[in-house]
Amino acid sequence: MNSRLVTIFGGSGFVGRYIVRRLTAAGLRVRVAVRDTEKAYFLKTCGELGQVSLMPTSISSDAEVARSIEGAHWVINTVGILEERGDRTFSNVHIDGAERIARAASKANVDRLVHISALGADQASKSSYARSKAAGEKAVLRAFPDATIIRPSVIFGPEDGFFNLFAAMGRNFSVLPYFTYVVPHAEGGGGTKFQPVYVGDVAQTVSTVLNKSMHCGKIYEVGGPEVLDMRSVLETVNRYTDRKAWIVGMPFWLGRIVARFSYLWRKFAYIFATLRTYLPSPLITPDQIKLLEKDNVVEGELPGLLELDIKGTTIASILPTYLRRFRPYQQKKRLRLKER
Repeated sequence: MNSRLVTIFGGSGFVGRYIVRRLTAAGLRVRVAVRDTEKAYFLKTCGELGQVSLMPTSISSDAEVARSIEGAHWVINTVGILEERGDRTFSNVHIDGAERIARAASKANVDRLVHISALGADQASKSSYARSKAAGEKAVLRAFPDATIIRPSVIFGPEDGFFNLFAAMGRNFSVLPYFTYVVPHAEGGGGTKFQPVYVGDVAQTVSTVLNKSMHCGKIYEVGGPEVLDMRSVLETVNRYTDRKAWIVGMPFWLGRIVARFSYLWRKFAYIFATLRTYLPSPLITPDQIKLLEKDNVVEGELPGLLELDIKGTTIASILPTYLRRFRPYQQKKRLRLKER
């Protein structure tokens, strides 16, 4: 087993768990810093006995962050949120928390710091999420100038909240809407463009930049080999789930109204403790609508997978493996009867 110790903040999350598996496979010792260690126990099976340790940590606490980093050679921050809830705001998590980790890493003389940001991070953005991601990057580099920043596009994989969300909608509703500024059937009417990147490729990116000092202080924009507009995303979901949901293009102004209503209803329900416990997150928030108004694709001005010699994984090679569970029951029944 390698003597190097890596601390991963948010290691039990969607991206973090793949990074943990990647690093343990390479023989590294991994310390996972998470809020709830009980929910992270599954990571213990990623390595040999004692290779993965769990440490309860709040990124809002200087002392807890410092304790989680103590003795580590490398630090990785994967913590991020898409929706603000209570004190878990974009500012607290993406800026203050990220800066706290970077500052502690610098004080502990850590060799490498990798910070997971997001493609589209921009201080001039209309979206609070995108602005906070950009401000977080600046804060990290100010505290730890040699930090490596990774900006992934939409990340897909078995536990993702992107393709799985639309597949679940297609199972429960006959209509899948998307938003566009252009007439849906005209050129460019497919809505926002994305460059989905496989979560395993993001984990490989982190592993690669950790191993060589030449990647220190750089920003990498990570996107997959395919660019899809929103309509194509929904068509892909229909295809791999064997559904025929009606895909409808809607103007952004209508999307803003729907998002505002959904968001305000949830805020109102916070008044009632019982409802707050069971009420799900809104399908889309006003801030996410603002994010959708700009394409989420690699612009090519910064290095990416190509410069790291990583061949991007195609959507077609992964998506069917986990979207098949959304296929209609009757179709599975027919297949079983045919086999008999």
